[in-house]
Amino acid sequence: MFPKPLPELFPNTFDYESLPMVKPTGFREYDARWFFGKELNLMGVQAVGMGLGTLIRRMGVKPEIVTGHDFRGYSSSIKMALVTGLMAAGCKVHDIGLCMSPMAYFAQFELDVPCVAMVTASHNDNGWTGIKMGAQRPVTFGPDEMGQLRDIVLAGDFDLPGGGSYQFVPDFPARYIADLTNRPKITRKLKVIAACGNGTAGAFAPQILEALGCEVIPMDAELDHTFPRYNPNPEDMKMLHAMADAVREHGADVALGFDGDGDRCGVVDNHGEEIFADKIGVMLARDLGKLNPGAQFVVDVKSTGLFSTDPELQRLGVKTDYWKTGHSYIKRRVRDLNALAGFEKSGHFFFNAPVGRGYDDGVVTAIAVIDMLDRNPGKSMAELYAAVPKTWGTPTMAAKCADEVKYGVSDKITKRIQAMQAAGDKIAGQPIVDVITVNGVRVVNEDGTWGLIRASSNKPELVVVCESPVSEARMREMFKAIDGVLRENPEVGAYNQTI
Repeated sequence: MFPKPLPELFPNTFDYESLPMVKPTGFREYDARWFFGKELNLMGVQAVGMGLGTLIRRMGVKPEIVTGHDFRGYSSSIKMALVTGLMAAGCKVHDIGLCMSPMAYFAQFELDVPCVAMVTASHNDNGWTGIKMGAQRPVTFGPDEMGQLRDIVLAGDFDLPGGGSYQFVPDFPARYIADLTNRPKITRKLKVIAACGNGTAGAFAPQILEALGCEVIPMDAELDHTFPRYNPNPEDMKMLHAMADAVREHGADVALGFDGDGDRCGVVDNHGEEIFADKIGVMLARDLGKLNPGAQFVVDVKSTGLFSTDPELQRLGVKTDYWKTGHSYIKRRVRDLNALAGFEKSGHFFFNAPVGRGYDDGVVTAIAVIDMLDRNPGKSMAELYAAVPKTWGTPTMAAKCADEVKYGVSDKITKRIQAMQAAGDKIAGQPIVDVITVNGVRVVNEDGTWGLIRASSNKPELVVVCESPVSEARMREMFKAIDGVLRENPEVGAYNQTI
């Protein structure tokens, strides 16, 4: 019998080295995230592996799984602890070693393995770890599977028949690189900054872009899990500003920035202007919509309203579905609607055939941007962006709010705004014309200005985004109003960044 996990233990004690610790809040809506050492120990990771193997068998899925790990000082040891748990539960493990998350998803197809468990903290700060999991390629776990996994692990309800096995897959990165580069080179001469933030993508992205015919200037591509300059997160203004500086210094056509595990991509144009990922989504929807008239797209509720109002997208007859934020939610929705692509404001993009296989891959997104530039040889990135109707939007801002209370606070705010609408109250000086509650609450004014508050799925935070198609002043007015509603709740702390 493996001991039942405990929610809290203290380092440098007998119990810490003898019992599994798994904090319940680490089981998020669509993946798992813990602060390693304080919320999870290595025996706790073993318990998670046992729970995952147990769940896979109970789902009726063949107990065979791909594992990989990102470039952090502790990820390899966490992965091997996970592997021992999976093997105890009777799983055959195919380990592809150090990799980006999309390489693990690709391995499910390339090795014909049904399940995946990628050890990564994505763009979270150092100290965090986590697992992105799936048992039905190309989708990953959502709330149902994560809830089942949590219940199995916390109850110690493991099925441990043994009989598992371990196999290391040698030279797997070469197979991934070949898959993305076995195609014609681009015809346009492009100078590209490949910004990797010293994260895992540095080992792979620059050489892939170079093989496609780009002149590549690697930026922070040396692997360094201390992340000496900034966290590898293309939503973080610090990383975006560094990308902008590099574009101006080198006279580049575009900068493409990758997050810690390489499943997201951020873009800076040839003028050094940051283009938020939802606007990149509009540009790619325009480009792909010309090749696929009437195409279906999916976007998350944090994204620009232009997917509904852009005249060019309307002319092309494309359809857009606004859905829940989160890589598993959008991935699943893209599959269910057989959409051509899904776009998240965070930079997770999901391309179906013929562009991709339905999962999020920052390098595939970078290639889609390069192909768009290649198909428009007379236009710069800035000119393509200028053709999109202007809106004024905030970056994604996150206010501290404990995991244990954040969903309750989000529900309270949703009810508050619904009550304002019912009473005919104004927000940001105008009537409320729509309240979208598919994920948190998105409140819309009659001039199209909107604000969103939702609970973060992977950190102890409430996320805030605002946008106006009218002016910066209106966007700021909405942020002030949204922030005012937020501050009615004393559980909410300071923002990580603000306007």
